[in-house]
Amino acid sequence: MGENLTRNVLVAQSGGPTAVINSSVAGIVTEAKGNEKVDEIYGAINGILGVLNEDLVDFGLEDPAAIQQLRHTPSAALGSCRYKLGDRDYARLLEALAAHNVRYFLCAGGNDSMDTAHKLARLASAKGLELQVIGVPKTVDNDLMITDHCPGYGSVARFNATATRDSGLDTEAIYTSDTIKIIETMGRDTGWITASTALGRDGEDSAPHLIYLPERPLIAESFLNDVKDVYNRLGKAVICVCEGLRNEKGEFLKASSKDLDTDKFGHAQLGGVGEYLANLIAKHLKIKARCDKPGTIQRVSMACASQVDLTEAYEVGRVAFSKAVNGETDKMVTIMRKREDPYESDYGLVELQEVALRTKKFPDTFINKQSNFVSDSFLKYATPLIGGPLQEYAHLRKERVKKQLPQYM
Repeated sequence: MGENLTRNVLVAQSGGPTAVINSSVAGIVTEAKGNEKVDEIYGAINGILGVLNEDLVDFGLEDPAAIQQLRHTPSAALGSCRYKLGDRDYARLLEALAAHNVRYFLCAGGNDSMDTAHKLARLASAKGLELQVIGVPKTVDNDLMITDHCPGYGSVARFNATATRDSGLDTEAIYTSDTIKIIETMGRDTGWITASTALGRDGEDSAPHLIYLPERPLIAESFLNDVKDVYNRLGKAVICVCEGLRNEKGEFLKASSKDLDTDKFGHAQLGGVGEYLANLIAKHLKIKARCDKPGTIQRVSMACASQVDLTEAYEVGRVAFSKAVNGETDKMVTIMRKREDPYESDYGLVELQEVALRTKKFPDTFINKQSNFVSDSFLKYATPLIGGPLQEYAHLRKERVKKQLPQYM
Protein backbone atom coordinates (compact mmCIF):
# COMPACT_ATOMS: atom_id res chain seq x y z
CA MET A 1 0.00 0.00 0.00
CA GLY A 2 2.32 2.74 -1.20
CA GLU A 3 1.78 6.48 -1.45
CA ASN A 4 0.81 6.26 -5.15
CA LEU A 5 -2.07 3.89 -4.52
CA THR A 6 -5.59 4.87 -3.54
CA ARG A 7 -6.17 5.25 0.19
CA ASN A 8 -9.50 3.92 1.31
CA VAL A 9 -11.33 3.78 4.65
CA LEU A 10 -13.11 0.66 5.89
CA VAL A 11 -15.39 0.55 8.92
CA ALA A 12 -16.79 -2.59 10.53
CA GLN A 13 -19.23 -3.18 13.39
CA SER A 14 -18.90 -6.25 15.62
CA GLY A 15 -20.60 -7.76 18.66
CA GLY A 16 -24.01 -6.91 20.05
CA PRO A 17 -25.87 -3.98 18.44
CA THR A 18 -26.61 -0.87 20.50
CA ALA A 19 -28.80 2.20 20.24
CA VAL A 20 -25.83 4.38 19.23
CA ILE A 21 -23.26 2.32 17.27
CA ASN A 22 -24.63 3.70 13.99
CA SER A 23 -23.95 7.18 15.28
CA SER A 24 -20.24 6.26 15.45
CA VAL A 25 -20.37 5.10 11.82
CA ALA A 26 -21.99 8.41 10.86
CA GLY A 27 -19.16 10.23 12.64
CA ILE A 28 -16.51 8.25 10.75
CA VAL A 29 -18.12 8.71 7.35
CA THR A 30 -18.87 12.41 7.86
CA GLU A 31 -15.31 13.13 8.98
CA ALA A 32 -13.77 11.09 6.17
CA LYS A 33 -15.81 12.62 3.33
CA GLY A 34 -13.83 15.22 1.45
CA ASN A 35 -10.59 14.47 3.29
CA GLU A 36 -7.68 14.84 0.87
CA LYS A 37 -6.05 11.67 2.19
CA VAL A 38 -9.09 9.52 1.41
CA ASP A 39 -10.42 8.20 -1.89
CA GLU A 40 -13.24 5.82 -0.98
CA ILE A 41 -15.16 4.99 2.20
CA TYR A 42 -16.34 1.41 2.60
CA GLY A 43 -18.42 -0.48 5.14
CA ALA A 44 -18.10 -4.21 5.89
CA ILE A 45 -21.35 -6.18 5.90
CA ASN A 46 -21.71 -8.24 9.08
CA GLY A 47 -18.48 -7.11 10.67
CA ILE A 48 -15.22 -8.96 10.18
CA LEU A 49 -17.01 -11.60 8.10
CA GLY A 50 -17.71 -8.91 5.53
CA VAL A 51 -13.98 -8.22 5.25
CA LEU A 52 -13.11 -11.91 4.92
CA ASN A 53 -15.76 -12.38 2.21
CA GLU A 54 -15.11 -9.00 0.53
CA ASP A 55 -18.75 -8.12 1.15
CA LEU A 56 -18.31 -4.36 1.24
CA VAL A 57 -20.54 -1.38 0.53
CA ASP A 58 -19.51 2.00 -0.86
CA PHE A 59 -20.67 4.85 1.37
CA GLY A 60 -20.05 7.22 -1.53
CA LEU A 61 -23.16 5.79 -3.19
CA GLU A 62 -25.37 6.32 -0.15
CA ASP A 63 -27.78 9.22 0.21
CA PRO A 64 -26.07 11.83 2.45
CA ALA A 65 -29.38 12.22 4.30
CA ALA A 66 -29.31 8.51 5.18
CA ILE A 67 -25.81 8.91 6.64
CA GLN A 68 -27.10 11.63 8.94
CA GLN A 69 -30.16 9.55 9.84
CA LEU A 70 -27.77 6.89 11.14
CA ARG A 71 -27.24 9.21 14.10
CA HIS A 72 -30.75 8.32 15.29
CA THR A 73 -31.08 4.78 13.98
CA PRO A 74 -30.59 1.89 16.44
CA SER A 75 -28.94 -1.51 15.99
CA ALA A 76 -26.08 -2.12 13.51
CA ALA A 77 -26.95 -0.77 10.05
CA LEU A 78 -24.02 -2.62 8.45
CA GLY A 79 -24.81 -5.82 10.31
CA SER A 80 -22.63 -7.47 12.93
CA CYS A 81 -21.21 -10.86 13.85
CA ARG A 82 -19.49 -12.91 16.51
CA TYR A 83 -16.64 -14.75 14.82
CA LYS A 84 -13.37 -15.90 16.37
CA LEU A 85 -10.52 -15.46 13.94
CA GLY A 86 -7.75 -18.00 13.36
CA ASP A 87 -4.25 -17.45 11.92
CA ARG A 88 -5.49 -18.24 8.41
CA ASP A 89 -8.24 -15.64 8.80
CA TYR A 90 -5.79 -12.88 9.67
CA ALA A 91 -3.78 -13.59 6.54
CA ARG A 92 -6.99 -13.39 4.54
CA LEU A 93 -7.91 -10.09 6.21
CA LEU A 94 -4.65 -8.49 5.13
CA GLU A 95 -5.14 -9.79 1.58
CA ALA A 96 -8.67 -8.38 1.43
CA LEU A 97 -7.61 -5.01 2.82
CA ALA A 98 -4.74 -4.80 0.33
CA ALA A 99 -7.00 -5.82 -2.57
CA HIS A 100 -9.29 -2.90 -1.81
CA ASN A 101 -6.48 -0.45 -1.04
CA VAL A 102 -7.64 0.05 2.55
CA ARG A 103 -5.26 2.29 4.47
CA TYR A 104 -7.52 3.07 7.43
CA PHE A 105 -9.44 0.29 9.21
CA LEU A 106 -11.85 1.33 11.96
CA CYS A 107 -13.37 -1.43 14.10
CA ALA A 108 -16.30 -0.68 16.42
CA GLY A 109 -16.85 -3.24 19.15
CA GLY A 110 -16.08 -4.52 22.63
CA ASN A 111 -13.32 -6.56 24.28
CA ASP A 112 -13.07 -9.29 21.64
CA SER A 113 -13.26 -6.79 18.77
CA MET A 114 -10.43 -4.76 20.29
CA ASP A 115 -8.36 -7.94 20.44
CA THR A 116 -9.03 -8.55 16.74
CA ALA A 117 -8.04 -4.97 15.91
CA HIS A 118 -4.87 -5.24 18.02
CA LYS A 119 -3.72 -8.48 16.37
CA LEU A 120 -4.44 -7.10 12.91
CA ALA A 121 -2.49 -3.90 13.60
CA ARG A 122 0.44 -5.84 15.02
CA LEU A 123 0.53 -8.23 12.05
CA ALA A 124 0.34 -5.40 9.52
CA SER A 125 3.22 -3.64 11.27
CA ALA A 126 5.32 -6.81 11.29
CA LYS A 127 4.82 -7.14 7.54
CA GLY A 128 5.63 -3.49 6.91
CA LEU A 129 2.18 -2.67 5.60
CA GLU A 130 0.81 0.86 5.73
CA LEU A 131 -2.39 0.18 7.63
CA GLN A 132 -3.78 2.36 10.41
CA VAL A 133 -6.07 0.38 12.74
CA ILE A 134 -8.18 2.23 15.33
CA GLY A 135 -10.70 0.72 17.74
CA VAL A 136 -14.02 2.49 18.27
CA PRO A 137 -15.41 1.61 21.74
CA LYS A 138 -18.87 0.05 21.72
CA THR A 139 -20.46 -2.07 24.40
CA VAL A 140 -23.56 -1.71 26.52
CA ASP A 141 -21.72 -3.74 29.16
CA ASN A 142 -19.49 -0.71 29.85
CA ASP A 143 -16.60 -3.05 30.62
CA LEU A 144 -13.80 -1.74 28.38
CA MET A 145 -10.70 -0.73 30.31
CA ILE A 146 -9.26 2.80 30.55
CA THR A 147 -12.19 4.69 29.00
CA ASP A 148 -14.46 6.37 31.56
CA HIS A 149 -17.47 4.71 29.92
CA CYS A 150 -18.53 3.18 26.62
CA PRO A 151 -20.93 4.39 23.94
CA GLY A 152 -24.09 2.34 24.31
CA TYR A 153 -24.06 2.27 28.10
CA GLY A 154 -25.86 5.57 28.72
CA SER A 155 -28.78 4.45 26.56
CA VAL A 156 -29.16 0.95 28.02
CA ALA A 157 -28.94 2.58 31.45
CA ARG A 158 -31.74 5.01 30.59
CA PHE A 159 -33.87 2.14 29.26
CA ASN A 160 -33.46 0.01 32.38
CA ALA A 161 -33.92 2.93 34.76
CA THR A 162 -37.19 3.83 33.00
CA ALA A 163 -38.38 0.22 32.75
CA THR A 164 -37.66 -0.43 36.42
CA ARG A 165 -39.46 2.71 37.56
CA ASP A 166 -42.49 1.77 35.43
CA SER A 167 -42.37 -1.84 36.58
CA GLY A 168 -42.33 -0.65 40.17
CA LEU A 169 -45.58 1.25 39.65
CA ASP A 170 -47.08 -1.81 37.97
CA THR A 171 -46.13 -3.95 40.97
CA GLU A 172 -47.59 -1.41 43.37
CA ALA A 173 -50.86 -1.27 41.41
CA ILE A 174 -51.51 -5.01 41.25
CA TYR A 175 -50.43 -5.75 44.81
CA THR A 176 -53.13 -8.37 45.37
CA SER A 177 -51.46 -10.88 43.01
CA ASP A 178 -47.92 -9.89 41.93
CA THR A 179 -46.24 -8.51 45.02
CA ILE A 180 -42.66 -9.49 44.19
CA LYS A 181 -41.07 -8.89 40.82
CA ILE A 182 -37.60 -9.84 39.67
CA ILE A 183 -36.11 -7.96 36.70
CA GLU A 184 -33.25 -9.80 35.01
CA THR A 185 -30.94 -7.58 32.95
CA MET A 186 -28.05 -8.36 30.63
CA GLY A 187 -24.48 -8.65 31.94
CA ARG A 188 -22.31 -11.73 31.54
CA ASP A 189 -19.34 -10.72 33.68
CA THR A 190 -20.10 -7.33 35.20
CA GLY A 191 -22.95 -5.53 36.91
CA TRP A 192 -22.84 -2.19 35.10
CA ILE A 193 -26.19 -2.65 33.33
CA THR A 194 -28.04 -4.03 36.35
CA ALA A 195 -26.70 -1.22 38.55
CA SER A 196 -28.22 1.36 36.21
CA THR A 197 -31.72 0.35 37.30
CA ALA A 198 -31.05 2.33 40.49
CA LEU A 199 -31.24 5.52 38.43
CA GLY A 200 -34.99 4.97 38.17
CA ARG A 201 -35.54 5.21 41.91
CA ASP A 202 -37.39 8.43 42.71
CA GLY A 203 -38.18 7.87 46.38
CA GLU A 204 -37.00 5.93 49.42
CA ASP A 205 -39.68 3.28 48.96
CA SER A 206 -39.65 3.29 45.15
CA ALA A 207 -38.33 0.55 42.86
CA PRO A 208 -35.82 -0.94 42.67
CA HIS A 209 -35.68 -2.05 46.28
CA LEU A 210 -32.83 -4.54 45.90
CA ILE A 211 -30.00 -4.94 43.36
CA TYR A 212 -27.62 -7.88 43.02
CA LEU A 213 -24.46 -7.84 40.91
CA PRO A 214 -21.99 -10.57 39.83
CA GLU A 215 -19.09 -8.77 41.52
CA ARG A 216 -20.45 -10.09 44.82
CA PRO A 217 -21.55 -13.73 45.26
CA LEU A 218 -25.24 -14.19 45.94
CA ILE A 219 -25.74 -15.94 49.27
CA ALA A 220 -29.18 -17.55 49.29
CA GLU A 221 -29.86 -17.01 52.99
CA SER A 222 -28.90 -13.33 52.86
CA PHE A 223 -30.92 -12.82 49.70
CA LEU A 224 -34.05 -14.33 51.23
CA ASN A 225 -33.64 -12.23 54.38
CA ASP A 226 -33.30 -9.08 52.28
CA VAL A 227 -36.45 -9.88 50.33
CA LYS A 228 -38.36 -10.73 53.49
CA ASP A 229 -37.35 -7.45 55.14
CA VAL A 230 -38.49 -5.34 52.16
CA TYR A 231 -41.71 -7.32 51.80
CA ASN A 232 -42.58 -7.04 55.49
CA ARG A 233 -41.99 -3.29 55.38
CA LEU A 234 -43.66 -2.40 52.06
CA GLY A 235 -45.85 -5.36 51.15
CA LYS A 236 -43.99 -5.58 47.82
CA ALA A 237 -40.50 -5.80 46.38
CA VAL A 238 -38.86 -5.14 43.00
CA ILE A 239 -35.52 -6.90 42.71
CA CYS A 240 -33.04 -6.28 39.89
CA VAL A 241 -30.53 -9.02 39.16
CA CYS A 242 -27.79 -9.61 36.62
CA GLU A 243 -27.90 -12.64 34.33
CA GLY A 244 -24.29 -13.37 35.32
CA LEU A 245 -24.95 -13.81 39.04
CA ARG A 246 -22.86 -16.48 40.72
CA ASN A 247 -23.01 -18.31 44.03
CA GLU A 248 -20.30 -18.59 46.68
CA LYS A 249 -18.55 -21.31 44.64
CA GLY A 250 -18.33 -19.04 41.61
CA GLU A 251 -20.95 -21.02 39.72
CA PHE A 252 -23.62 -19.35 37.59
CA LEU A 253 -27.04 -19.45 39.22
CA LYS A 254 -28.58 -22.09 37.02
CA ALA A 255 -29.38 -25.79 37.31
CA SER A 256 -25.90 -26.87 36.22
CA SER A 257 -23.02 -25.54 34.15
CA LYS A 258 -23.72 -28.08 31.40
CA ASP A 259 -27.00 -26.29 30.70
CA LEU A 260 -25.11 -23.21 29.53
CA ASP A 261 -24.46 -22.74 25.82
CA THR A 262 -21.39 -20.81 24.65
CA ASP A 263 -20.70 -18.39 21.82
CA LYS A 264 -17.85 -18.46 19.29
CA PHE A 265 -15.48 -17.02 21.88
CA GLY A 266 -16.38 -19.57 24.54
CA HIS A 267 -18.46 -17.09 26.57
CA ALA A 268 -21.46 -18.55 28.39
CA GLN A 269 -24.86 -17.62 26.96
CA LEU A 270 -26.73 -16.83 30.12
CA GLY A 271 -30.31 -16.42 31.26
CA GLY A 272 -32.63 -18.01 33.75
CA VAL A 273 -31.34 -16.49 36.98
CA GLY A 274 -34.62 -14.60 37.41
CA GLU A 275 -36.66 -17.79 37.32
CA TYR A 276 -34.17 -19.46 39.65
CA LEU A 277 -34.57 -16.73 42.27
CA ALA A 278 -38.35 -16.54 41.84
CA ASN A 279 -38.54 -20.25 42.61
CA LEU A 280 -36.24 -19.76 45.60
CA ILE A 281 -38.59 -17.11 47.00
CA ALA A 282 -41.67 -19.24 46.39
CA LYS A 283 -40.08 -22.26 48.06
CA HIS A 284 -38.67 -20.61 51.16
CA LEU A 285 -40.84 -17.52 51.70
CA LYS A 286 -44.06 -18.96 50.29
CA ILE A 287 -44.63 -15.81 48.25
CA LYS A 288 -45.31 -15.75 44.53
CA ALA A 289 -42.61 -13.94 42.56
CA ARG A 290 -42.85 -12.88 38.94
CA CYS A 291 -39.86 -12.48 36.60
CA ASP A 292 -39.51 -9.91 33.82
CA LYS A 293 -36.65 -10.06 31.32
CA PRO A 294 -36.21 -7.17 28.85
CA GLY A 295 -33.81 -9.26 26.75
CA THR A 296 -31.96 -7.78 23.79
CA ILE A 297 -34.44 -4.93 23.33
CA GLN A 298 -32.78 -3.11 26.24
CA ARG A 299 -29.60 -2.55 24.25
CA VAL A 300 -31.21 -1.09 21.10
CA SER A 301 -34.13 1.02 22.30
CA MET A 302 -34.01 4.33 20.45
CA ALA A 303 -37.06 5.45 22.41
CA CYS A 304 -34.87 5.59 25.52
CA ALA A 305 -31.60 6.63 23.87
CA SER A 306 -29.52 9.09 25.85
CA GLN A 307 -28.65 12.29 24.00
CA VAL A 308 -25.28 12.33 25.76
CA ASP A 309 -24.70 8.80 24.50
CA LEU A 310 -25.69 9.64 20.93
CA THR A 311 -23.41 12.68 20.87
CA GLU A 312 -20.42 10.89 22.34
CA ALA A 313 -20.84 7.92 19.99
CA TYR A 314 -20.74 10.29 17.03
CA GLU A 315 -17.68 12.05 18.38
CA VAL A 316 -15.68 8.86 19.01
CA GLY A 317 -16.30 8.01 15.35
CA ARG A 318 -15.01 11.39 14.22
CA VAL A 319 -11.99 11.16 16.51
CA ALA A 320 -11.23 7.60 15.41
CA PHE A 321 -10.95 8.60 11.76
CA SER A 322 -9.03 11.78 12.58
CA LYS A 323 -6.45 9.83 14.57
CA ALA A 324 -6.11 7.15 11.89
CA VAL A 325 -5.59 9.61 9.06
CA ASN A 326 -2.93 11.37 11.14
CA GLY A 327 -0.89 8.18 11.45
CA GLU A 328 -2.08 6.61 14.71
CA THR A 329 -2.57 2.86 14.78
CA ASP A 330 -3.12 0.02 17.24
CA LYS A 331 -5.08 2.41 19.49
CA MET A 332 -8.64 2.75 20.80
CA VAL A 333 -10.49 6.01 21.31
CA THR A 334 -11.32 6.76 24.95
CA ILE A 335 -13.87 9.03 26.59
CA MET A 336 -12.53 11.20 29.40
CA ARG A 337 -14.72 12.98 31.93
CA LYS A 338 -13.67 16.63 32.10
CA ARG A 339 -16.34 18.10 34.34
CA GLU A 340 -19.20 16.81 36.46
CA ASP A 341 -21.60 19.77 36.65
CA PRO A 342 -22.40 20.56 33.97
CA TYR A 343 -21.15 17.28 32.55
CA GLU A 344 -18.50 17.54 29.85
CA SER A 345 -16.26 14.96 28.19
CA ASP A 346 -13.21 14.85 25.95
CA TYR A 347 -11.52 12.14 23.88
CA GLY A 348 -8.13 10.45 23.88
CA LEU A 349 -6.33 7.28 22.82
CA VAL A 350 -5.11 4.15 24.57
CA GLU A 351 -2.96 1.29 23.31
CA LEU A 352 -5.20 -1.58 22.17
CA GLN A 353 -3.13 -4.07 24.14
CA GLU A 354 -4.31 -2.30 27.31
CA VAL A 355 -7.92 -3.01 26.37
CA ALA A 356 -7.99 -6.27 24.38
CA LEU A 357 -9.60 -9.20 26.21
CA ARG A 358 -9.56 -7.30 29.52
CA THR A 359 -12.68 -6.57 31.56
CA LYS A 360 -13.41 -3.53 33.71
CA LYS A 361 -15.29 -4.84 36.71
CA PHE A 362 -17.93 -2.84 38.52
CA PRO A 363 -15.93 -1.10 41.32
CA ASP A 364 -16.33 -2.36 44.85
CA THR A 365 -16.85 1.24 46.00
CA PHE A 366 -19.97 1.39 43.82
CA ILE A 367 -21.66 -1.39 45.86
CA ASN A 368 -23.21 -0.89 49.30
CA LYS A 369 -21.93 -2.77 52.36
CA GLN A 370 -24.91 -5.13 52.37
CA SER A 371 -24.18 -6.19 48.76
CA ASN A 372 -27.81 -5.58 47.85
CA PHE A 373 -27.74 -2.12 46.24
CA VAL A 374 -25.43 0.45 44.69
CA SER A 375 -23.67 3.29 46.49
CA ASP A 376 -24.14 7.04 46.08
CA SER A 377 -20.81 7.23 44.25
CA PHE A 378 -22.22 5.08 41.45
CA LEU A 379 -25.29 7.30 41.15
CA LYS A 380 -23.00 10.32 40.84
CA TYR A 381 -20.97 8.55 38.15
CA ALA A 382 -23.87 7.28 36.07
CA THR A 383 -26.49 10.04 36.31
CA PRO A 384 -24.92 12.35 33.67
CA LEU A 385 -24.62 9.50 31.16
CA ILE A 386 -28.37 8.95 30.72
CA GLY A 387 -28.77 12.40 29.21
CA GLY A 388 -30.98 14.24 31.65
CA PRO A 389 -33.67 13.44 34.22
CA LEU A 390 -36.33 10.82 33.58
CA GLN A 391 -39.99 11.74 33.22
CA GLU A 392 -41.28 12.91 36.59
CA TYR A 393 -44.21 10.85 37.88
CA ALA A 394 -47.02 11.76 40.27
CA HIS A 395 -47.05 10.29 43.75
CA LEU A 396 -50.49 10.69 45.33
CA ARG A 397 -50.75 11.44 49.04
CA LYS A 398 -53.55 8.86 49.31
CA GLU A 399 -55.14 10.39 52.40
CA ARG A 400 -57.87 7.92 53.40
CA VAL A 401 -61.54 8.81 53.76
CA LYS A 402 -63.00 7.93 57.15
CA LYS A 403 -64.72 4.51 57.17
CA GLN A 404 -68.43 4.35 57.93
CA LEU A 405 -68.95 0.56 58.00
CA PRO A 406 -67.46 -2.31 60.02
CA GLN A 407 -64.16 -3.78 58.78
CA TYR A 408 -64.78 -5.93 55.69
CA MET A 409 -61.40 -7.33 54.66
